[in-house]
Amino acid sequence: MDASKLRAWWAHRQGLDGSLASRRAADILHETGWARSVGGCGPYLTLFSRGGISRETVDGGVAKLELHELPTARGCTYVLPACDFALGLKLAQSYGDGEMKLAEKLGVTAKEIDNLCDAVVAAVEKGPLDPDGLREATGKAIRNLGEAGKKKGLTTTLPVALGRLQTAGEIRRVPVNGRLDQQRFQYALWRPSPLRNFQLSTEEAFQELARRFFSWTGPATVAEFQTFAGLGVKAAKAAVEPLKLEPIAADDDRMLPPASRAALEAFRPPKDPKYMLVANLDSLFLLRRDLKSLLDAKDLDRRITGEKGQCGLGELMDLPSPAIVDRGRVVGLWEYDPETESIAWAAFVKKDRALQDAVARTEEYARAQLGDVRAFSLDSPKSRAPRIAALRKG
Repeated sequence: MDASKLRAWWAHRQGLDGSLASRRAADILHETGWARSVGGCGPYLTLFSRGGISRETVDGGVAKLELHELPTARGCTYVLPACDFALGLKLAQSYGDGEMKLAEKLGVTAKEIDNLCDAVVAAVEKGPLDPDGLREATGKAIRNLGEAGKKKGLTTTLPVALGRLQTAGEIRRVPVNGRLDQQRFQYALWRPSPLRNFQLSTEEAFQELARRFFSWTGPATVAEFQTFAGLGVKAAKAAVEPLKLEPIAADDDRMLPPASRAALEAFRPPKDPKYMLVANLDSLFLLRRDLKSLLDAKDLDRRITGEKGQCGLGELMDLPSPAIVDRGRVVGLWEYDPETESIAWAAFVKKDRALQDAVARTEEYARAQLGDVRAFSLDSPKSRAPRIAALRKG
């Protein structure tokens, strides 16, 4: 199948063609995929690029529990719509024992964590508490793991209990200032738990995730789903098998549901450019993690500034900077410079009026509503400075 058509189809499935401009934030996340959250602005950019949704509206949805940041597939955090809370938490339970295993190596017992979980739940019944408040309220139930724990990255037993309670749907993590692009939280009791009436087994939950995945980004390979879901080869094949996927061509391992084939074949890419500025962890990239399929052949050898200096664009699995896309093709990179309150950007195509307008629209959004555009919690203007300088030089 023609590469440009496939790219445009993926962008269409992702709502990056303007087709979701009037939809609610929760609907967009349900239809296009959960927004990866790492303490940065990715979820805001996801919803702005697809629906023009303001930061205040997103924050309002979080406050009303229409959206929430939860641990889910691979144990990673995403922003999910309310209709998917239970599914997301069920998936997270397959990856939630890593810290417990580490704690056990440091002499922590299961009973000790059970007791701490009970103490945390009792503490937050009176109202949300931050980690300092939890330490004060639970007293000796939290144990310091000393130098050995510090070397392993687990200084106390509290994170183990908080992780277990979150994936169980007993408590939820609430951003202190109501924003998703920061890492200061309180913990609140979650009643009723979203898992209270959830009936799917673990295997059925992964089957449902597979169905969502191929709807969000099909055609895709089973290996791409396996990576996204964090499953082994056998488990990934078992999750996909009920979907009865079909290859898009005899010699192509990319698959799609039979019901989607007619729509893909009938699809016609837009004739005019449709520029969107998206996060570097946008679902367009993160779901399949096949950056090459979103690049024109002439851009594969293009030199860009990455985390370790100059590299070829086609050598990368993940982008070092947010991207400019047009009908699914990566056509440029950008960074926000808070010092000048402007976007530094470089395009691989002619800078026509439509492209300049798209940049200006996102620049105003970043300036007026976000203040800065951090990719992740430790991102900073200083760490972005080399990339900003390189983009300004073109």
